[in-house]
Amino acid sequence: MHWRRNLVLALMGAAFLGVIVYGFLPKPRPVDGARASIGPLQVTVQEEGKTRVIDHYVISAPVAGYLPRITFKVGDRVEPAQTLVQLEPLRPATLDLRSRAAAQARVEAARAALLASEAQARASQAEAEQAQVEFQRLNELGKLQSVAENERDQARANAEAKAALQRSAQFAVEVSRHELEVARTALKYAGSSELPAERLAVTTPVAGRVLKLYQESEGVVNAGQPLLEVGNPAQLEVVVEVLSADAVRLAPGMRVVFERWGGEPLEGRVRLVEPVGFTKISALGVEEQRVQVLADFTSPPTQWQPLGDGYRVDARFILWEEAKVLQIPASALFRHDDGWAVFVIEEGKARRRSVQPGRRSGLAAQIVSGLAEGETVITHPDEKIEDGVAVELR
Repeated sequence: MHWRRNLVLALMGAAFLGVIVYGFLPKPRPVDGARASIGPLQVTVQEEGKTRVIDHYVISAPVAGYLPRITFKVGDRVEPAQTLVQLEPLRPATLDLRSRAAAQARVEAARAALLASEAQARASQAEAEQAQVEFQRLNELGKLQSVAENERDQARANAEAKAALQRSAQFAVEVSRHELEVARTALKYAGSSELPAERLAVTTPVAGRVLKLYQESEGVVNAGQPLLEVGNPAQLEVVVEVLSADAVRLAPGMRVVFERWGGEPLEGRVRLVEPVGFTKISALGVEEQRVQVLADFTSPPTQWQPLGDGYRVDARFILWEEAKVLQIPASALFRHDDGWAVFVIEEGKARRRSVQPGRRSGLAAQIVSGLAEGETVITHPDEKIEDGVAVELR
């Protein structure tokens, strides 16, 4: 009986000792891991952009005038040479009591000037008739050689001069009559829209749609003042502002994918990388040098037809792409000595291994050598992960 009890006590002691030893053994560290896999990889530059009608036409007032209300609305279709609005001449200013009295006085002054001109014309006519009679008398006497030749010549010159003065007086009468008519018209139509006026048609040069209204209500406009803007939404381009450091990696003809516009991704090509940059303040208040990049759609028009002028899109420029690339998460790479390394999980332990990375996208990195497909690497390794440390996946 004693030996049985001693055996039980020995077993219990061994079990207790095993529990104590197990409690002091190092536990595997939980880590995140990912398998090295072969798949497509793209190196991209991604920025926000917006669509823009390629050719904008701003229709402005050719002359100063009075603009009636424009009946066109944004989105209305227009045809070449279609009249958009009839521009009227400026309307006369409304006269106050003082100005009206002055206008009335100008009418009376013009009437008096006309009477004076008519009286002067009658006097000139009488003098011209008298000079003509005198010339005819001396001319008859000259035929009889009763007067000297020079007297007859003086009479002829005097008659011609008086006739010229008569014609000038008649012209003065016509001028005074027109000035009176002008003064009467200014007084009659002051502040009135009853004066018939010829209108000037403002037309559109191209077919398209109305994109913007600068002036909708009626009123006075100056020469060159914008009235509305037209363009063809079927001819769209995409304008993307990229950092100058990324712009140097872009080139005309490069593939670009437009996403997050409300439909399926669209294909496009870079048409122009503008050679001039500009400074822009970011949302964080940092000055950035940016460059505008213009791209065209290569997808069928039926796919991007819902887009219009000024719509937002996400542009992803494809710098490099390959269909079958061995890759791992970029977060698994870390610097070691003069190169790059990863931690590979082998038999429950982390093993540091040097690798040669290739191309990188935002989240993935190409592995040229050092890894095989299917091996598991630790992502986001911290300073507690060392070569040979026991690990386990979360």
